[in-house]
Amino acid sequence: MAGLAFEHLAINVADPVAVAAWYVEHLGMEVVRRGDAPVHMHFLADSARRAMIEIYCNASAPTDLYKDLHPAQLHLAFTSANPDADTARLVAAGAVLVEHLHNPDGSHLTMLRDPWGLAIQLAKRAVPMI
Repeated sequence: MAGLAFEHLAINVADPVAVAAWYVEHLGMEVVRRGDAPVHMHFLADSARRAMIEIYCNASAPTDLYKDLHPAQLHLAFTSANPDADTARLVAAGAVLVEHLHNPDGSHLTMLRDPWGLAIQLAKRAVPMI
């Protein structure tokens, strides 16, 4: 059986225009497709164009529930060459620091929450995942 390629992870938020703009400006994501009201969907690709998230507002489901989840339940992970500097930059842009982890293997992981409460992890891995 052939494997299926991952396309995107959808995130239902109350203000997709603002959330998408923040991810573009502060995480270097790129809008590859967008839609109009009322959904205002934004498909955002990471800087390597390996992964994509959809930020949108679907009124048929609750929005912004992510702030109530523990970061271990759901987070978006981004590679970072310098988690300390990127953490400082993101906190200055409205993110909230949750924790810094220095793993025995030499990896440095930082957990933050974006201004809407969704957990973001910055990962400097001792051995890259891919």
